[in-house]
Amino acid sequence: MPASEDAWGEFDRIVDRELTDPWTGSGDARRYVPDVETFAELLEVPLQLELSHTTGLPAKAVDVWLSYELRRAGFGADEVWPRPRAPRVLPREVTQLLEGLPRTLREQVASRIASNSVPKVGSSDAKILGRAYEKQVDVVMARWSRGPELLVSTKRMDRSLSNNAFNRIEESYGDAHNLRGRHPLAALGYVMVLRSSVFDTSAKPALRLVDLIARLGAETGLYDATSVVVASWNGGEIDIDAGEHVSIGSDPVPAELAVDRFLMRMVDAVLDRTPVTAHVRARELRRGEELVVDDAD
Repeated sequence: MPASEDAWGEFDRIVDRELTDPWTGSGDARRYVPDVETFAELLEVPLQLELSHTTGLPAKAVDVWLSYELRRAGFGADEVWPRPRAPRVLPREVTQLLEGLPRTLREQVASRIASNSVPKVGSSDAKILGRAYEKQVDVVMARWSRGPELLVSTKRMDRSLSNNAFNRIEESYGDAHNLRGRHPLAALGYVMVLRSSVFDTSAKPALRLVDLIARLGAETGLYDATSVVVASWNGGEIDIDAGEHVSIGSDPVPAELAVDRFLMRMVDAVLDRTPVTAHVRARELRRGEELVVDDAD
């Protein structure tokens, strides 16, 4: 079995669990509590399998976790991509069609879609047309009737920082203008995961990068929220010592870049830009009470 299948199998196993309510508190004090333990488990997978960054799978762990958190927040499993099963990108309406088919036919069609035998129905990556060009987006929430409602770009850096890290920030400004130009109501976010060791080996560039990401989120009309997550583990760049685990921290990241604040702002942005009959379950969880409305679909 290819290493990529091993990794995705582990990702799916880890997020195949009961979705707990991420909200705590009441009223104005209500806040989002991310499941960082699950995030740490996902980050461990490519390290334990010794998968290099060239495979793209270490970064996928971040995407899988964010989509898992959006499902915890009450958004539908088939409208948030990557999905917790193959194909990772599949329109929700296709899933609804499959559910309406007789069992034997449903299994046959689903098998063909999962194996990519039906071109352009499912995909491993989401590509979104912006104002000027098409952009691969890491985490997406979309429906045919509404278009993209949430778009999140993720980056992961485990090694010493280079000029490439700062080039990515410059590119992110252009990507935000491009996506915002065609999808002005979409919740737009940016998440960077840094290994804690970069603050030891490249302290000044790391702090500069954190500052730039904060400024990226403060720019009017671009990203609704940005975040930096710090992960720690022993071992080399692409392996983890036996018996060790990944841990998630926040130091030395400022409060405005905390991932709990990021997730709360992204959820609020989606809910604020849609009517009360949309995303009813997510609204109920956000408020901590049932609503006397039915979901529009």
